[in-house]
Amino acid sequence: MSQTTSIHQLAQISKQVIQYNQHPSGSYVACPLFSHYTFSWLRDGSFIAYSMDVAGDTVSSEDFHQWVNLVLARQKEHVDLLLEKHQKGEYIAQNEFLHTRYHLDGRDDDHSEWGHFQLDGYGAWLWGLVEHWKKSGQTSMPESFRVSVELTIRYLCAFWQQPNFDCWEERNDQLHPSTLACIYGGLTSIRAYVNDVEMDEVAGQIKRFLLEHCVHADTGTFVKSIRPAAGGQFEISFDGVDANLMWLCEPFQVFAADHPLMSATLNKIKADLQSDAGGVRRYVGDEYYGGGEWILLTAWLGWIHYKAGQREQADQALDWINHQADRLGRLPEQVPHTLPPSEAYKQWVERWGTPASPLLWSHAMYLVLYSQLYA
Repeated sequence: MSQTTSIHQLAQISKQVIQYNQHPSGSYVACPLFSHYTFSWLRDGSFIAYSMDVAGDTVSSEDFHQWVNLVLARQKEHVDLLLEKHQKGEYIAQNEFLHTRYHLDGRDDDHSEWGHFQLDGYGAWLWGLVEHWKKSGQTSMPESFRVSVELTIRYLCAFWQQPNFDCWEERNDQLHPSTLACIYGGLTSIRAYVNDVEMDEVAGQIKRFLLEHCVHADTGTFVKSIRPAAGGQFEISFDGVDANLMWLCEPFQVFAADHPLMSATLNKIKADLQSDAGGVRRYVGDEYYGGGEWILLTAWLGWIHYKAGQREQADQALDWINHQADRLGRLPEQVPHTLPPSEAYKQWVERWGTPASPLLWSHAMYLVLYSQLYA
């Protein structure tokens, strides 16, 4: 980053990067210059739309949510079929579930081997939609959204305990607290617009499930993932933390930051995953591009610091991100954890090229943190 580019200028650049890369349909491309990311994810897009809301561009956010509305409304018959099979106890293969990403014009991504079955994006969308409605002064659900919202609720309530890929497109045979946080946040948020007590029951079940099955007995922290075991039980499959566990706190409010388990988890994330410079990795043992430090996760930790009244640490996160932008102000997905970069990083570069940049989700989370600090 040029020394003449300030944190305020990067906020303007971030907003422009998102605006310039919003498809006429309303979808946001995850990254326009990285071939594997030239799709729109519900998860990424919901946070990108949220960043536009907090940055004052509610029209951009509205266009995205309208796009999701159309994409999901056409899935009604398919969701009805899935729910019917579920009710009958019939087997449902993972490739039968709704996809995690769509082509920018809304078509299904039918011809790839991507890890499609992910529930987090559907929960995140409900949360983001409510945040947009609140920002827009919408006090009741528009009738035009009823089909898509109700099918999403029914889908999440039925399948929240089904193993699926996590937000990193990994571990599809497991359950992930970060995904459960998205579902919890979506259901508890949309409850103000939908009179359905089943959502209250499911949200309560999710919270109890997290406490009963997703806590490490020795460290008193939430764990990255668990898997189904014999006799209807569950076992911890990754006993360390993942930075996405921050979602249990912000923004989905499953547990407050000062809850003993949440506090211990946040402390372990900082101890195990935050570098001396301030960047945050995904998890110990991460091999994707050598397990670099992620822009969006660093912003997330800054978000939590800000909410806790720790302005200095939040400012430090923003400053660290600012220094990761290139001379055009573009933010990547991640930066190498070590210098020189590890062999794993070099192998990924040979395979796919340098890390995705500009990543719209990175720019979005920078905007979220910036808006909190400089609103």
